[in-house]
Amino acid sequence: MAEDVISTVATPIPIKRHRPWYTILYIQVLAAIALGILIGYLYPDLGKALKPLGDGFIALIKMMIAPVIFCTVVHGISSMGDLKRVGRVGIKSLIYFEVISTIALAIGLLVGRTLQPGAGFNIDPATIDPNSIATYVTQAQEQGIVAHLIAIIPESYFGALARGDLLQVLLVSILSGFAIAFMGKAGEPITHAIDLAAKVFFGVIRIIVRAAPIGAFGAMAFTIGAYGIGSLWNLAALIGTFYLTSVLFVLIVLGGVARLAGFSIIRFIAYIKDELLIVLGTSSSESVLPQMIQKMERLGASRSVVGLVIPTGYSFNLDGTNIYMTLSILFLAQATNTPLTIWQELGILGVAMITSKGASGVTGAGFITLAATLAIVPDIPIQSLAILVGIDKFMSECRALTNLIGNGVATIVISRSEGELDKDKLHETMAHPIQLGEELEHVRA
Repeated sequence: MAEDVISTVATPIPIKRHRPWYTILYIQVLAAIALGILIGYLYPDLGKALKPLGDGFIALIKMMIAPVIFCTVVHGISSMGDLKRVGRVGIKSLIYFEVISTIALAIGLLVGRTLQPGAGFNIDPATIDPNSIATYVTQAQEQGIVAHLIAIIPESYFGALARGDLLQVLLVSILSGFAIAFMGKAGEPITHAIDLAAKVFFGVIRIIVRAAPIGAFGAMAFTIGAYGIGSLWNLAALIGTFYLTSVLFVLIVLGGVARLAGFSIIRFIAYIKDELLIVLGTSSSESVLPQMIQKMERLGASRSVVGLVIPTGYSFNLDGTNIYMTLSILFLAQATNTPLTIWQELGILGVAMITSKGASGVTGAGFITLAATLAIVPDIPIQSLAILVGIDKFMSECRALTNLIGNGVATIVISRSEGELDKDKLHETMAHPIQLGEELEHVRA
């Protein structure tokens, strides 16, 4: 008994060392965003000159996205072994994406009809300068449905990785994963080598992500300096409607899905707050794609499912972009006094279900997708897009945030449906989340 007491007393109690608050990445990013807004507001020219900081950070992240997705998807498929399981996860994911994406499109349409944020603008499309949207219209015309599908096929195997087009990288990765899986035991060394390569790429991401505050500072300073806070007030009704709709979609629709899957959407949002702040600063959900892959694995989702769902979701599960598309189309119709029948609105919904697929998380991609949809639906004058040019940067932040949360929820749901979610780890990690700086120290352990 005495020995037990002595042994108990002698056992050292682990002491959790608290990091200084100023070294926590999300606090650094938050401070950088606030400073960027201040600089952009007080010194607009300086704010515009800081644009390369944000562009440089996003370029560094984008540099790593193609190899990270390639390694993650290839390893996910080749390590599953059972190819029927690969197909099952893929089909489940696509069905889930289509259902939730359609709900998002329908909600944007419903909110636009109900609140009518564009009513009363009485804008004559003939008075709008088309030059401000010439670039977007050109890109939209190049993105017809057939051309969009053909563009998924890269010119060469390595061309997909060089260009960094998400859909092309996905195609090459899926084919490679299946090819290695068909090799059986002979393919196991290749799978192991790809996993080691992934650790190298995530190691590079760990270094780059420390520059997130600098990127967020530059991007936010440019946004406020170039467009001004005043531009928000000009179209406050649309901006407010979009943000409110997105918040309600996350809390009610995704929150309901999360509850059915056995977790809290609020706790999940708190768990990925670091990534959300980086997205807020950079307006790009791609800027945190590698970190999301790691965080979903640490949350208890199986690596193979994460490797399939997250990269695919970045092209096929863009809830924020879907809400924005239908809501903005109705706004433009109302602003230009273009009457739409219920059948025309349902037609817009059907077209948007196709054009919304493959819009990557890069800033401005949602606007190009909107232009592509209007190019196919001739009822609303496409030059009316010029109304939205000044505020699209502010809208892109909400699109990216909603897209990110939606893909995270989808990963947990699909992993749970496969019986590959560690529920105890899920709740424990959400209750005691690790800061991003600490998270990246464990590179795909």
